[in-house]
Amino acid sequence: MHILMRNVDSPRSEQKWRLHPLIHSLSSGGILLHVGVGQKGQKCELKYVMQSLTGLSRGLDKIYEGKTEDWNEMIDTNIKGLLYVTRIVLPGMVKRNKGHIINIGSIAGHEAYPGGNVYSSTKFAVNGLTKSFRIDLLGKNIKVSSVDPGLVETEFSIVRYSGDEEKAKNTYKGLTPLIARDIAETVFFCANRPEHVNIDEIIMTPVAQASTAYVHREK
Repeated sequence: MHILMRNVDSPRSEQKWRLHPLIHSLSSGGILLHVGVGQKGQKCELKYVMQSLTGLSRGLDKIYEGKTEDWNEMIDTNIKGLLYVTRIVLPGMVKRNKGHIINIGSIAGHEAYPGGNVYSSTKFAVNGLTKSFRIDLLGKNIKVSSVDPGLVETEFSIVRYSGDEEKAKNTYKGLTPLIARDIAETVFFCANRPEHVNIDEIIMTPVAQASTAYVHREK
């Protein structure tokens, strides 16, 4: 969870929103929060933002060859992780009548691809949950958004291929993928809209990617 904060005591031209992490740690006992994000004596305006980044994939096995331990890990991380964090954080937003949930989904939550069976299913679940959150929170003054990227060069593929860096690099071979900064800037854009504006969903891909299955690679 993060907060967007700006110092309203500074000149208006210098009043820029900045994103600060708010959750220090999460355990079965609850959340430990950082609250000292501003200078002492500063008058600050805050926006509470929960950004849920639950994305883990294991392998590209066909469904009849898949490993149940991989399935459980993806379901526990991508679906249950999102649900548990949301259940802990959201009541505070409802009580304050203010907040913003930004879930990081995937284009795999909109269309399946070969070998993506269980991972894609978990991202379809994130898509469905995000839409359900939006309905459940209507009238509570809480925004709900989803940022759903295509190919992003992070440690995602290294995890998918269990640490095989060569296989991971081949995922992005012959194209310029998105990078983490692209996603972060898009999240910040969603979080920094006027109070009456909710960005429901953003699907973003590299120029070289038209869908989960159609990717142009330079030879």
